Amino acid sequence: MTPHASHTALATPDHLVLAAATLADGIDYVSSLTGAVPKPGGKHATMGTHNALLRLGERLYLEVIAIDPAAPKPGRPRWFGLDGVALQAELLEQPRLIHWVARTLDIDAALRASSPEHGTVQALSRGDYRWRITLPDDGALPGKGLVPTLIQWESDTHPADRLPASQVALVEMAGSHPEPASIRLVLARLGLGDALHVSFDRETRLAAMLRTPRGMVTLTS
Repeated sequence: MTPHASHTALATPDHLVLAAATLADGIDYVSSLTGAVPKPGGKHATMGTHNALLRLGERLYLEVIAIDPAAPKPGRPRWFGLDGVALQAELLEQPRLIHWVARTLDIDAALRASSPEHGTVQALSRGDYRWRITLPDDGALPGKGLVPTLIQWESDTHPADRLPASQVALVEMAGSHPEPASIRLVLARLGLGDALHVSFDRETRLAAMLRTPRGMVTLTS
């Protein structure tokens, strides 16, 4: 599987989202697993979160994200379901791959083709980065994490462009869902049918296989 969709696709994989109870926990977890250390990213004032990034390829990266204890609680639910009590309890045990984000050149068209679970498009920024992103009002994950959040970068520079080579690369993504056909349909509409292979299971799960200096490793939800 290549992490890039065809030129006719509405979207292509942009980054994986790995959540942790604390940012330090997430960085340590990824470092011990892959042998590569995510670099500090920045703070998201609107969401009360902060992150660290690891390059996975050309314009493709892993985002380690956590609630920023120094930031005030936002006036809306945080993105990626990070306010969930059950999720936060799970993160105390171990960081988890919870979601992925797909890049598009036309987020409005991609939203129309996708799922109403995406919510609405919001404009955000950090430093010299500008982007538009889909955000559900309740902060829930589309497709329980299997349907990607959509993002349209408004700046010329992509976050991965500024990250050092890590010798870590995305090989394949897979997921399971009680109703896999519904997830496959949305992915197909976005041109992402080959990016994430979805099978049936009673539990919803997301996994990403990475090639690393320490061999093949898998991030899981």
